[in-house]
Amino acid sequence: MDLGVVLQCTPPASRVVELARIAETHGFSHVWTFDSHLLWQEPYVIYSQILASTRKVVVGPMVTNPSTRDWTVTASTFATLNDMFGNRTICGIGRGDSAVRTLGGRPADLATLRESIAVIRELGNGRSAHIGDTTIRFPWAQHSRLPVWVAGYGPRALDLTGEVADGFILQLADPDIAAWTIARVRSAAERAGRDPRSVSICVAAPAYITDGTVAGLKHAREQCRWFGGMVGNHVADIVAKYGGDSEVPAALTEYIAGRQGYDYNQHGRAGNTHADFVPDAIVDRFCVIGTPDDHLTRLRELEELGVDQFAVYLQHDAKTSTLEAYGESVLPRLAHPVTATETST
Repeated sequence: MDLGVVLQCTPPASRVVELARIAETHGFSHVWTFDSHLLWQEPYVIYSQILASTRKVVVGPMVTNPSTRDWTVTASTFATLNDMFGNRTICGIGRGDSAVRTLGGRPADLATLRESIAVIRELGNGRSAHIGDTTIRFPWAQHSRLPVWVAGYGPRALDLTGEVADGFILQLADPDIAAWTIARVRSAAERAGRDPRSVSICVAAPAYITDGTVAGLKHAREQCRWFGGMVGNHVADIVAKYGGDSEVPAALTEYIAGRQGYDYNQHGRAGNTHADFVPDAIVDRFCVIGTPDDHLTRLRELEELGVDQFAVYLQHDAKTSTLEAYGESVLPRLAHPVTATETST
């Protein structure tokens, strides 16, 4: 299993670049960022600095959307970065949330998302794409390679992902929900005549290392509770569309009953006052909190489900220490088979 990190482009940009460099030093393979140009600084500019300051990490948004960025410009940006730094970019994309809602817009429909994926991926891989009746191509990008991974929760979004995406991004680490979404994506891929295993699986969630004490666990939960509020904001659309009694797992939908709206000025921020409705049980299920052994247990459980990458949301007060703890106490053990000592503890 690869490890990624998800950063916000909060000023100063130099700090974002530094965290990316530290992540690579500790063995992380991917550096993702939020993509909300009103809330934080412009990520695509920062990607060039991250790539210049590192040797191997792959960079990209978690996630961009089809509405606030022209598809051809998105593809050109990644293809240009690939030409400058080697093929070290990836495009995570979804219907759109904070980037569009802060402009008073709505998430794109799935037909638009599907069309944008085709255009971005074809152009980003040096091939021709069709926009209306026009066929276009970057004549200088024949060596560019750009995987496109799709984020989603709802049944139709998961089906689309299996049908057309190179990878699937699930923004929570609950194994039961992961099992359901992965199975849905793979079934859709198989129906579309694709190899289900060709779709890479990424689970992304906050991770917080604790010392095993009750006080440490309580603090970690408060630092990560914002994530349940963010997920709930996404899930609210699913409940509105499918209702509370749909095939979507209850663990993903029931907890938002106490939700009272959402303030994007606190999006992805520890201490988010609009996350008070999120119970401890959801924080524990959606995030990865505890000692290094606890983290290793959860990651191995996800790996058993077919997860190829775990991406750590780093929006809390222990950014550097989390990267260090993963590099020293989690990643080395994750890379090796389970030992007899570990199975007996």
